Amino acid sequence: MAQLPTRQELREALASRQGEALQAKLERAAVAICGLGGLGSNIAIALARAGVGHLLLIDFDRVEITNLNRQQYRIDQLGSLKAEALRDNLAAIAPYCDITIDTDRLTAENIAAKLTGWPIICEAFDKAEAKVMLLDTVAENFPDAWLVSGVGMAGLASANRIRTRRLGRRLVLCGDGVSGIEDGAALLGARVLVCAAHQALAVIRVIAGEMANES
Repeated sequence: MAQLPTRQELREALASRQGEALQAKLERAAVAICGLGGLGSNIAIALARAGVGHLLLIDFDRVEITNLNRQQYRIDQLGSLKAEALRDNLAAIAPYCDITIDTDRLTAENIAAKLTGWPIICEAFDKAEAKVMLLDTVAENFPDAWLVSGVGMAGLASANRIRTRRLGRRLVLCGDGVSGIEDGAALLGARVLVCAAHQALAVIRVIAGEMANES
């Protein structure tokens, strides 16, 4: 088994690929990911690999066999709480990332308490009503937080239809804006991953300060 690199060795490797200035911003960054399914689990892995220093993982659900085609869990984790399973997987990928987990269901009543202090929030729920609830509650309680949401990634349409759009001062929407599981469309790992990559890149661009002056 390969020896675990030190924190400094891993940091130097990341900085050599991503740049020292960006790496310093990434390691100070704090991102909350709400929902750890096809979007959230892939977002978390992309951010952890990039060297984001602090992640909050929120999901009350457990790993099911139908999750395995698009979510970052193993067969031997079936039945495990997603937050716990993803924390363990991230520990093997990015051992120095500071990870906090929450296994409660998010509601309009508890979001304010759970997300206080997290300046960037990723919405990665499956159901439209949960997405709307989070967007509305964050807008009301955290007007200065960035919210990156995934809207539309189901079906077989070209991945080129998935795009990133800035709406409002600190709201970013990623997806095709149309397709959803409510329509009975297939959920394919490749297309879901494209949307998750858009969300992860949007978060990194927020951290880098690239989106501050964009309209």
